[in-house]
Amino acid sequence: MAAQDAPVCQIISFHDSKTSPDPYFELSPQCLNPTPAPIVIDNGSFQTRAGWAASAAELSSLLLQFRSVAARSRGAARSETQIGNDIPNLEPLRWLLKSQFDRNVVVNFEIQELIFDYIFTHLGINSEGSVKHPIVLTEAPCNPLHCRQMMSELLFECYSVPYVSYGVDGLYSFYHNNAQRKQQPPHTGIILSSGYHCSHILPVINSRLDAVNCKRVNVAGSQASSYLQRLLQLKYPGHLSSITLSRMEELLHEHSYTAVDYHEEMEKWRSPEFYEREVHRMQLSFSGKLPTGCVTAEERQERRAQQLRRLQEINARRREERLQQDQERLDRLLAVQELWEDGLLDQFHRSLVELNMDSAEELQSYIKKLQLAVEQGRQKLLHSDGVEGKTEKCTVLINKSSFKDSHSDLSIGFAFNNELVTFLQPSFNMAEYHQLFVGTERLRCPEILFQPSLIGEEQMGLMETLQYVLARYTPEQQEALVSNVFLTGGNIQYPGMKERIERELLAMRPFQSHFKVTMASRPALDAWYGARDWALEHPPGEALEGWISRQDYEEKGGEYLSEHCASNIFIPMKIAKPVPARSAEPSVTAQTSTGASAAITTVTSSLDPSSASLSADVTMVTS
Repeated sequence: MAAQDAPVCQIISFHDSKTSPDPYFELSPQCLNPTPAPIVIDNGSFQTRAGWAASAAELSSLLLQFRSVAARSRGAARSETQIGNDIPNLEPLRWLLKSQFDRNVVVNFEIQELIFDYIFTHLGINSEGSVKHPIVLTEAPCNPLHCRQMMSELLFECYSVPYVSYGVDGLYSFYHNNAQRKQQPPHTGIILSSGYHCSHILPVINSRLDAVNCKRVNVAGSQASSYLQRLLQLKYPGHLSSITLSRMEELLHEHSYTAVDYHEEMEKWRSPEFYEREVHRMQLSFSGKLPTGCVTAEERQERRAQQLRRLQEINARRREERLQQDQERLDRLLAVQELWEDGLLDQFHRSLVELNMDSAEELQSYIKKLQLAVEQGRQKLLHSDGVEGKTEKCTVLINKSSFKDSHSDLSIGFAFNNELVTFLQPSFNMAEYHQLFVGTERLRCPEILFQPSLIGEEQMGLMETLQYVLARYTPEQQEALVSNVFLTGGNIQYPGMKERIERELLAMRPFQSHFKVTMASRPALDAWYGARDWALEHPPGEALEGWISRQDYEEKGGEYLSEHCASNIFIPMKIAKPVPARSAEPSVTAQTSTGASAAITTVTSSLDPSSASLSADVTMVTS
């Protein structure tokens, strides 16, 4: 951040930072011996983070961190797709960017496969057709079964991974920070997680997610950056192209804050002294050249002469290139003609096939056309070299004489106007015109997390949703939950966020009740580190909880989830059957065949007269 010292206000330049491509790491022997080390992937909707779950010091840190986007031109090959940090600047390719997410749920598995390829390649995995390492992957809270089924199918069928474990990023962060504070399980608390597309309220009771009472708020970082872009584009319609989403994200991350009392803070901004002290002036790039009205007539004529010379040079260069190409083509055709004259008919016919020609007569006609084109090109080139100097001298002489004869009276007026412009120029500050004054926008954009109505969203804010979730528990459970309110996620890092939530809880909770709010040590990164810690403490195996083997995938289906302390709750989907056209039989017939038998253990059927549908909960046991 380039900040200039100013007596009243802060003038700050945008970073406009460009990413550099990620390095290709070599696969360390410690990742293979004695057993393959798990790969930990935090599959976030804003950024993807990946690394190894290994005890070695050099492998204990995060290796890959990049935006979860892919850019591929229409009709381009799959290998030409740019992923994450391979895109140095997102703005020119903004209309090409695609993500695997719809809100916080993975739906585009073609992009997800490209991102997996990017991760495995950069981590040094070069085995063809399979990845021999277990995968620890984050997913959305209450992830739909279909999305998990497609993800498991991609990992087991496409990459042939041996084990997969799914977990929730907010729960991994909760798990990691509780371990850092040396709190003994089971843990009880409530997690406020805010990411790029959604925010979540996740109650945890006895180290297990209470999925029934989880709630989602569809307001997060992407809505805040879009809101900030709208506000500044309405405020500065002359700088629409400079107010980009990338710059708005930079303003949110580095210059925004959360007001402890929103209305009181907005009243402070009414004061001119407070405004001048707290406003951030963001300097846009601009050219310091004078406006076109201050350019003299001689300078305009000189520019025209320079443009003329430049165009003549470009035309001459193109003629030379075209002449050289025609000459090379002619030499090649003459060489083929020599083969025919020397009697080398086999080579001659092969050369004709390469040239896509049918006969020697067609070759002769092409040679004549090229000889004529080469001769004409040489004549034009010689003629242009002789004429350029004459035309340049004539234009300069004509311009000078015409300006001296016919515009002598205007030159005095122009000089007078030039003096006038120079005298009035200090009243217009070009640098100040290219500045964005970011004042109340610094707190209005993070405020949408608590008041979604500011952007027209008809839903509860984060704290109202928290109050609604707490009301679903007994007073004793509420006391246990609010005694450990945990904040995590990249959109929770605004200064003042913890104080604001403490103030809201103080107004929400009964008189003299106790609560405790803690912030994650690294809100954006602790999900990955928590997943790595879990993988180190729970190595993959058939009988261990949390891991899905290929055998489990084949027997129980792709939507199957092995639960653990940081995972979702697995609720199998019921089988719904429509009512058949004919009347239902009162008895259930089971047919058996050689080598396979099926026993129906429980059948519960109900007929709804309003919808005329029959639903059955059938548990099948196959042998």
